[in-house]
Amino acid sequence: MNPIRIALDKATGSAMLLRRATLCAVIAALAGIALLALAGWFLTAAAMAGAAGTLAVQAFNYLVPSAAIRLLAILRTVSRYGERLWSHRAALEAMGGLRASLFARLAAQDSRTALPLSSGDAAARLTGDIDALEDLVVRRPSRIAGLMAALAGVMLAASGGWLSALLLALMLAALPLLLRIVARRLTEAPAQQAADALGALRARYVELASARAEIAAYGLGDRVMAELAPLTRRLDRARARLFIGEGVQAALLAAYSALAVMLVLLGADAPAPLVALALLASAGAVEAMAGLSRTAFRQASVDAGLARLAALDALPLDDTPAPSAATAQAIRLGGVELRPGARFAVTGRSGSGKSLLAEGLAGLRPVTADVTLGGHPLAACSGTELRDQFALSPQDAPMLAGSIADNLRLARPGIDAADMADALHVACLDQRIASLPGGIDYRLGEAGGTLSGGERKRLSLARALLTGRPWLLLDEPTEGLDAATEALLISRLRIWLDRTGTGLILISHRPAPLTLTDRQVPVSAIAPLPGQGLPGVASAA
Repeated sequence: MNPIRIALDKATGSAMLLRRATLCAVIAALAGIALLALAGWFLTAAAMAGAAGTLAVQAFNYLVPSAAIRLLAILRTVSRYGERLWSHRAALEAMGGLRASLFARLAAQDSRTALPLSSGDAAARLTGDIDALEDLVVRRPSRIAGLMAALAGVMLAASGGWLSALLLALMLAALPLLLRIVARRLTEAPAQQAADALGALRARYVELASARAEIAAYGLGDRVMAELAPLTRRLDRARARLFIGEGVQAALLAAYSALAVMLVLLGADAPAPLVALALLASAGAVEAMAGLSRTAFRQASVDAGLARLAALDALPLDDTPAPSAATAQAIRLGGVELRPGARFAVTGRSGSGKSLLAEGLAGLRPVTADVTLGGHPLAACSGTELRDQFALSPQDAPMLAGSIADNLRLARPGIDAADMADALHVACLDQRIASLPGGIDYRLGEAGGTLSGGERKRLSLARALLTGRPWLLLDEPTEGLDAATEALLISRLRIWLDRTGTGLILISHRPAPLTLTDRQVPVSAIAPLPGQGLPGVASAA
C-alpha cells in the first residue's frame, strides 16, 4: 500500500484537510496563470496604446485590468497561504498518527521473533523516514494543481491561435515522460545511496549517543568522530550527486520552457496583446508542470525510506485486549516445580546465563532450556502470555526521557497518584522523589538524568511493582545500595509480597536479598533441550 495513503488513514480529518489544501493549490495555480496572462496582455496593450497617440491613451481603459491583476494577486496569495496551512496541518496530524501506529506495531511484536532492528535503525525509521514522507504529503496538493494549471495554460495559449495551443499541449504532454527518464538516470542511484548512507549514519549515531557519557569520560570523542567520518563522507558524496542531478533537471526545465514559448510564438497568428497573453500563459503552464517534477524528484529520493515504512506497517498487530488480571501460572525450571506465589532465587556464577533466563521468561529473547509455564514449553508461549505473567526489573534499568510519573505509567493503564506513591514507598524512593522540584512530575533526561544508578534501579522496581502481574523478576535489585537502604528495601518488599501474594524470581550475588526467597535453583540445573542450548547455561553446567 502507498505509504502516503497509510499515513492519511492514521489520522481522521487529514484527508479532508488535504482536500482543502488541494482546492487552495488549484485556485492559487489558476490565479497565477491568469495573472501572468493578463499582465502580458495589459502591458502589451498599454504599450501599443501609448504608441498610437494621445487619443488612444485616453480611450484605453486601464482601470479594469489593473483591478483584475490586483484581485488575482490577492487571490493567489490567500490561496497559497491556505494551501500551506492546511497541507502542513494535514501532514503533521497524519505523521503523528503514523508514528503512533508504527510504534504500537513495533511494541506489539514478540521480541523473540521480531525484526532484527537496532535502536538506531528503529529511530531512523520513526524519525527520518517519516520526515521525508511528511514532505511528500505537504507537496501532494501541488500535483493536481499543476495539472489544472497546465490545462488552463493550454486554453489561454489558444488565444494566440489553435496551432500555439496544440504545440503547447504536445510539449506539456511530453514533459512528464522526459522528466521521468532524466530523474531515473540522474537521481535513482544517488537517491538510493543517500537513503542508505543516511540510515547507516543515523543508526550508528544513535548507538554512540547512548554511550556519550563513557565517550566523554575516556576521551574517545576524536575516535568516535573518526568512525563517523566515512559515513558522513559517503552521505555527502551521494547528496552531491543528487544536487547535481537536481541542477541538471532545473537547467533542462528552463531550456524546455524557453522552447515551449518559442513554439507558441511561432504558431501564433493573433494580435500582439493576445500573443503576449499566450506566451506568458505558456511559461506559467510549464512552470506548473515543473512542480510535478520536483515532487517526483523528492519521491525518488525517499523511495527506500518509504519501503522501510511500508515494511513496518505490514507487521502484525494484535488488537485483542489484554486481560486486566492474568491468572498466575506455575513454572517448571528443569526438574523444579514452582507454584504461583513461590519465592526463589536463580543462582550461579557471573556469566552463567541467569539474566538471559530472566529476559527469556519476560519474553525478551528466546529460551531453549527445559522451562515451562503452565505446563507449556516457554517457546510455545506467546509474547503476550509471557508479558501477562512476568514483570521484569532488569539489571540495566531503562528510563524514558520524561517525568517520573511518565516512567511509572508505563507499567499499565489506570495508575493513579496513590498507586505510584505506594510503589515508590516500597522501593524506598518516595523521600528522594519528594525532594525533587515538581516531585513526581520532575522530568528526567535521557538515561535517567540526574538519578543515580541505584535510584534508577529502584524506580525500575517501583514500575515493576505497579504492573500487578503474578510473577516479579528482579535482577540485582539492591546493586549500588548502602547496607541500611538495602535492609529497608528488603523489609518493605517482603511486606509487599506478603500482602499481594506475588511470586518472586530473584537474581542476586548479594546475600541480603536472598532472605526474601524460600529456595534456590542453580542455573546449571536447568538443562538445555535436546539439540539446543541456552547461552551461558550450557557453559555453567
